[in-house]
Amino acid sequence: MIARAVDAVLEASVVGSFTRVGYHARRRLYDWPGLDTFDLTGRNAIVTGATSGLGYETARELARLGAAVCIVGRDAERTETARQRLERETGATVESGLADLSLLAAARSFAEDYAANHDRLDVLVHNAGALLHERTLTTEGNETTIATHVLSPFLMTSLLVPRLEAAPTTGRVILVASGGMYSERLDVAGLQMPDGYDGVKAYARAKRAQVTLAREWARRLLGRPVSVNAMHPGWCDTPGIRDALPGFSRVLGPVLRTAPEGVDTSVWLGAAPEAAAISGRFLLDRRPRSTHKVLWTRRPDEELEAERLWRWCAEATGAPPI
Repeated sequence: MIARAVDAVLEASVVGSFTRVGYHARRRLYDWPGLDTFDLTGRNAIVTGATSGLGYETARELARLGAAVCIVGRDAERTETARQRLERETGATVESGLADLSLLAAARSFAEDYAANHDRLDVLVHNAGALLHERTLTTEGNETTIATHVLSPFLMTSLLVPRLEAAPTTGRVILVASGGMYSERLDVAGLQMPDGYDGVKAYARAKRAQVTLAREWARRLLGRPVSVNAMHPGWCDTPGIRDALPGFSRVLGPVLRTAPEGVDTSVWLGAAPEAAAISGRFLLDRRPRSTHKVLWTRRPDEELEAERLWRWCAEATGAPPI
């Protein structure tokens, strides 16, 4: 009771919740088991955007727990460097795949190739992404932020569901979202921001869409051995944040979470047996959280808009039906 009350105060404060203050307080309040108490030996995992930052740390932790990890990056040299470094640090064998996940053709090619060479997939972590300050379209005609954060993960998950269902325990899909999504409501028509582009808003809208899709995936996969969740790593000190939001990083630097603190919930979702029973939820620090903090982000037609989002993703990607 006391732990939940303190947790609620932290959550309401936002800054106390999203910084390392919240992470360390909750770790003590709930007496978390360490990640090293979990065993992923014999499990297969994919981590996208894994050449640096949170993606790299996620891959490192999963490999350290015994998983056979495949990292996905878009630059051949950086990806190979990360793969070799992961093998040195963990002693595990690490695979790599090349895919610019702003392109649906690349996402499809990677997923189909992985499925052709692996009989199952236990953990799929969608971490790839970027915060851009100018609107750019891919060669396929999609806005880059939405293509990378929403469309490619949707397509990859759709193509890999059969491999996730073949996992000996529940297959896990984890979408690395952001607390930034709390500032935007779900609006399918506004996702690609054809007018008045704002990179921070585009990023927040993409993250809101990820959180919504986690719930939609869980609903459609109900009764099948696959769980899907979105999670919030908190405010972390990563190269991506320092480059995209230098002022934010400079002001909050002393209390930003480290990469290991930021990925704790992702790894827990992929490794903990009890996490298989949580599907469709948005988590921070190993606990489900509300998906709204202010009234104006709630829609009276939230479920209808979620259906619109699903249909839009399915049509835009040509993903197989679930």
